[in-house]
Amino acid sequence: MKEYDLIVIGSGSGMNYVGLMMQENPEMKVAIIDKDDPGGICLTRGCIPSKMLLYPAELVREIGRSKEFGIDAEIKSIDFSFIMDKMRSSIGKDIEMIHNGLSSSPKMDYYEDTVEFIEPYILKVGDETITSKMIYLSIGSKPMIPPVKGLDDLGYLTSDTVLDLTSLPESLAIIGGGYIAAEYGHFFSAMGSDVTIIGRSPRIITQEEPEISELARRKMEDHISIITDHEVAEVQASGNQKKILAKNRQTGEEIEVLADEILVATGRSPNTDILHPEKGNIETDERGWIKVNDHLETSCPNVWAFGDANGKYLFKHVGNYESTVVYQNSALNGDVKVDYHAVPHAIFSYPEIAGVGMGEAEAVEHYGKGNISIGFQRFEDTGKGMAMALEDYFVKVIMDNSTNILLGAHIIGPQASVLIHQMITLMNTPGADVGPIVHGMDIHPSLSEVVKRAFYSRMPVEEYHSILKELSLES
Repeated sequence: MKEYDLIVIGSGSGMNYVGLMMQENPEMKVAIIDKDDPGGICLTRGCIPSKMLLYPAELVREIGRSKEFGIDAEIKSIDFSFIMDKMRSSIGKDIEMIHNGLSSSPKMDYYEDTVEFIEPYILKVGDETITSKMIYLSIGSKPMIPPVKGLDDLGYLTSDTVLDLTSLPESLAIIGGGYIAAEYGHFFSAMGSDVTIIGRSPRIITQEEPEISELARRKMEDHISIITDHEVAEVQASGNQKKILAKNRQTGEEIEVLADEILVATGRSPNTDILHPEKGNIETDERGWIKVNDHLETSCPNVWAFGDANGKYLFKHVGNYESTVVYQNSALNGDVKVDYHAVPHAIFSYPEIAGVGMGEAEAVEHYGKGNISIGFQRFEDTGKGMAMALEDYFVKVIMDNSTNILLGAHIIGPQASVLIHQMITLMNTPGADVGPIVHGMDIHPSLSEVVKRAFYSRMPVEEYHSILKELSLES
């Protein structure tokens, strides 16, 4: 049995501090294990390849608006194969570089195989048994596949396998109404596919504020057919196409959707069925995510789980942050607790959406409706927004009245993923008082002014909802 000072399962965020640890301790023996291409989900099947596809889609949509500005532009053709090949080539180079680095390092052993616990601190990888008193579990996650009759028989795409497409499907049905559905719906519709999203929730992207979800639906429906509150019951063959049978969850009425391909985008599920953490005295929750304490340590001492493995926030930037906490606690004997009060996210759909911190419902539950205020500003009511002929997009900020602290912020509109960052920084500044944004100077005219003006227009919750009703963003 081989003994190591550290075993890392997963080559994404789990690798962030391995090089530094080995530099600090040259005698350190490390094992890296990954059954998939090295680099982690973000590089190989997630953030990076998807955003390389979404930028061309954004260009298509922006060119489509050109007539609003007196420009007669025409898209003569879209080379789908070129776009896909460029994406695969780019990430392939990075994967190869990481693979070569791991394979050639004399200071670590790289296992390209599945791994499972056989007892605490002892793992079987391939035909070998290895052990360490320090283990990092950064095992990622996998697409969740719903138990739909006929789905396995007829075949489907996931956010993993969609990256292997070489030809554009004329029509695409997406099962699921979350951020993956929104992003890939945007991409394929911009490329020229006839896209239908079928979601089981009453709203699309339900993790967003209800008014953002409503506006997103309106804007997306310019290019995508969206069906909500429907459960996909069965998939059947229909000539050369696939027929999706879905039932209205309220009335039971059944509808049919025909498509050339089906993309399943119903969320992510844990990889612990492969790992068998229970044999290592590592507890999991009812869904299979690994349980951790506030220091990201599992129920087995000195075994740490972060990134998708613990199921808390399935974002690469959270995995990177958590890797810092684990390094400080495991390698430096620190006492650092995770802090999720200002976790940001973005959906690179059309329109773009971003948020950080609390939503309104959580803020009301925690502080009380009378103790918070909401700021609201539309893009079109700023100089740059007017110049860009933007309509309906807005910024929403939520503040604690007694402390003037920013509790959360939510944006729908161009560059939302960029504009949210000044709020992220503010929420991670001691005190988090909104003064620096309110009193700081914004370049005029710029889109950033919409953020500042949202703080100027703070109001009671009831008044905010009156505005939403006037804008038909609330029933």
